Amino acid sequence: MPKKKEAVKKLRITLVKSVIGYSDKHKATIRALGLRRLNQSVEQVDSPVVRGMLMKVNHLVKVEEQEVQ
Repeated sequence: MPKKKEAVKKLRITLVKSVIGYSDKHKATIRALGLRRLNQSVEQVDSPVVRGMLMKVNHLVKVEEQEVQ
């Protein structure tokens, strides 16, 4: 019997504060998330890797959860 498809959770991540003055690790994490400029938003699949990156830079970003089917 085929498995039911689960709804994939996505996160909308928006850069709300500049990375100027923060460490190179924070800047690299923001770039790895796909963010380049202020108020830019990207969508990422919710995973432990992405959640860990967001915990590192939570003071620079705004995160909204979305469900996609």
